[in-house]
Order: sequence, then C-alpha cells, then structure tokens
Amino acid sequence: MTMGIKENFKRGSLEMLILHLLLDEEMYGYQLTQEISIRSNGTFKITEGSMYPTLYRLVDKGLISDRLELVGRRRTRVYYRIEEKGKEYLKKLRKEYDITSAGIEAIMTYVHDPAQKKEY
Repeated sequence: MTMGIKENFKRGSLEMLILHLLLDEEMYGYQLTQEISIRSNGTFKITEGSMYPTLYRLVDKGLISDRLELVGRRRTRVYYRIEEKGKEYLKKLRKEYDITSAGIEAIMTYVHDPAQKKEY
C-alpha cells in the first residue's frame, strides 16, 4: 500500500522537479532522470517510462520546448528547456507545494493540549 502512495506523490511532484532542474540548464530525458536520482540521494528513481510522458505533456502545454541535437555521426538527442510560461507555472507549483508542506507538517507535529476545549 505504501508503494502506491509513494508513486502517486512522486508522479505529482515530477512536473515541478523537471521544471526546477531546467531553470539551470537545458537537459535531455535520461540526464533529467539521473539528476533527480542524484539530487534526491536516490530517494527518487524515475524511469524513462514515466519521464517521457511528463516531458511530452509539458511540451504540449507550452511550459518547456524541445530541440534535437546531433550527437556523434548518426545519433540525435532531444534537449528540453524551460519557457517563460513554465517559469511562471513553476512559481505557482512551488507556492502550492510550500503551503501544502507547511500544513502537513503542522498536522504531523501537532501536540494536543487536553486543557484546550475544542468547539466545532
């Protein structure tokens, strides 16, 4: 049961993480999966199977753009970069994340005082 919760949480966070990483530099899909794993100390291991649908969705929304680059003689690599619209969306996601995280932390660390009377 925990895996389902963990996977849903990661999936919901993936857009925010991708946009954040693309603030620093253009990256290709595999590079993004590796950077997420490295920066999370291995907590987040995103498969390319879940990375690419998210990247395509972000491109379709106009939040990021993609470009092909020739690597070697025949191989191409798709690089992604954040667009201005993506930067604005990231600000909104980050604000919601901060508010939600603070609320969750308040609930999880709440110490009940039996002397306080609750009124509903």
